Amino acid sequence: MSRKHYEENFKKQIVNIYNQGNHTYRSLSNEYGISPSTMRQWVIRYNNTQSFDVEDNRTDKEKRLIELEKRVKQLEMENDILKQAALLLGRK
Repeated sequence: MSRKHYEENFKKQIVNIYNQGNHTYRSLSNEYGISPSTMRQWVIRYNNTQSFDVEDNRTDKEKRLIELEKRVKQLEMENDILKQAALLLGRK
């Protein structure tokens, strides 16, 4: 099943309609054929940061965790390289 892609202007229109307070996620879902959970994510993201981009909506802790995970992966690769070098040098 492929994911649908919605233009940013369309998302903004849906968020604005919802924010007016006259519609529920379910009523908008029936009218526009978008799942309520998708619209809920749009509304939360846009109302928090004025952006739909996941990167813009991460907390500082989430950003730090991603940074640390990348660092761990890098250090593990460096460690593996050093182990292989030690094995090669030990054979000579």
